[in-house]
Amino acid sequence: MQLIDTHVHINFDVFQGDLSSFRKSWQEAGVVHLVHSCVEPSEFQGIQSLADKFPELSFAVGLHPLDAHKWDKQTGQQIRKLAGSDDRVVAIGETGLDFYKADNAQQQKLALQTQLSIAQELDKPVIIHCRDAALSLKEQIEAFVDEFGTVKGVMHCWGGTPEETSWFLDLGFYISFSGTVTFKNAHQIKESAKIVPDNRLLIETDCPFLAPVPKRGKRPNQPAYVTYVAECLANLRGVSSDIIAHQTTSNACELFDIKLN
Repeated sequence: MQLIDTHVHINFDVFQGDLSSFRKSWQEAGVVHLVHSCVEPSEFQGIQSLADKFPELSFAVGLHPLDAHKWDKQTGQQIRKLAGSDDRVVAIGETGLDFYKADNAQQQKLALQTQLSIAQELDKPVIIHCRDAALSLKEQIEAFVDEFGTVKGVMHCWGGTPEETSWFLDLGFYISFSGTVTFKNAHQIKESAKIVPDNRLLIETDCPFLAPVPKRGKRPNQPAYVTYVAECLANLRGVSSDIIAHQTTSNACELFDIKLN
């Protein structure tokens, strides 16, 4: 069984000094590839160094909505330049909107708009973070598509309702589920996980955050634990874990243009 964890942050301090053991764990779990997200462009060199050590790592470059206060005229140019500087860059982001922890909506929307443009220009997917902002996000992406044409991407660590899930499926996005889908009271996430088409489903850990049941509360969350996300989705969708692994791995390769050995 081959799995792809489509959203990790293994550059965080909690992993430093012990990455070789975490790598052994994800390899033993059948995780054959990882997509490393990016919170801000200053992370790029460090993530690039990790990809030098671990050939199964692809990565993104972008600015997280909770860092949108750092956006200036040069940020977009920097992201565009870095994205074109390394063939292992497979996405722009993570970008998006977060109205749960921040109220600088206009700054977030500006940063998102520019990153959508870069993704479209470079024909790369966007990794979208969305929290308490689904309607605003839907409207912004719809306006972008109406004016500039389609953009591809993934709603990462998705926590929306089935109705909201349908909005982004209609816009052509993939939907990625993390450990939150395994939580006991995550009813709307579980319902959303049942309606995503087979060819739009992805899995992730968003490590080091949000460890899935039965590892919830144990830190750090790690790529090996994506197996529990796959198992939960298999139970929810009434199929085997092998089928979920095959579907999500195929989908990740398609979206991020990943070539497995």
